[in-house]
Amino acid sequence: MTEERIKSGIFGLDRILDGGFRDNTSVVVVGASGTGKSTFAMQFIMHGIYTGEQGLYISMEEEPEQIMREAKLLGWDMEKHFEKELFFIHLKGKNFKKMITEQLPQLVKARADYAVKTRVCIDPMTPVIWAVEDKQEQRELIASLFGTLKKLGVVLSTVEEHSKPGETIGEDVLLPIYLSDGAVHLDYHPIGGAFNRTLQIIKMRGSAHGEEVYPYIFARGAGVIVRTTAEDKDDATQKEFDSIFEDALKTAENLKASEDVIARLKYMQENWTYSYSPEESLQILFDSLGLKED
Repeated sequence: MTEERIKSGIFGLDRILDGGFRDNTSVVVVGASGTGKSTFAMQFIMHGIYTGEQGLYISMEEEPEQIMREAKLLGWDMEKHFEKELFFIHLKGKNFKKMITEQLPQLVKARADYAVKTRVCIDPMTPVIWAVEDKQEQRELIASLFGTLKKLGVVLSTVEEHSKPGETIGEDVLLPIYLSDGAVHLDYHPIGGAFNRTLQIIKMRGSAHGEEVYPYIFARGAGVIVRTTAEDKDDATQKEFDSIFEDALKTAENLKASEDVIARLKYMQENWTYSYSPEESLQILFDSLGLKED
């Protein structure tokens, strides 16, 4: 029997994840500042909402209002779903141990009978790691956090990385990587060229995942797009790019795409600043959203 996969909502990522995430698993997205960890978290949560699920966003730093403002810049209207399908828990300055061992189990128990699936993101979970120095206590807190929240569905956590020169993965993130079911590493290369951010799957239990290093971009109106095929060196003019977007919009409308998808495609067109053609990225979006002609 084929196991049902939960679509990540990160365009192109499911291609290298054996179709998506396994349900009731924990995935950590590890990377230094500027790699787009919060964008991954927002995109993951919003994709669930667009497909009829609910989202629980646990913020350990920024206020929900700030998160929603940042999401709007990328084309996601979180305010529209606030306290309806999207719920926030802001834990800045709180007692993490009490929250993890007492409050979250009560929350999960209260939602046990809900028929609607819930996606959870923790952005970032780094303060939990820093809250205690004892490694054994860190391990127990992280294991309890993952174990409790996985009862709701897929849990995606972002972890700030502070690796030393020569390190592939920083020592401070080894514990959440070890305790999670899956780990995605984001890297930033300060060099010229169209792609200076790359993604690699460190592990993904129960999945035949891709093992290469994949470049990814940010496109307003779409979010993160992982390039899982060779780079297209297209010298098309902006007018030709607009024509490609218009064809994509017509196709999406003919395929009865939702208003949210149409709006995001238009926003993506308005903010496409790359020198290469958007055709491949649009194809990745359509494939990921299941928009295919019979």
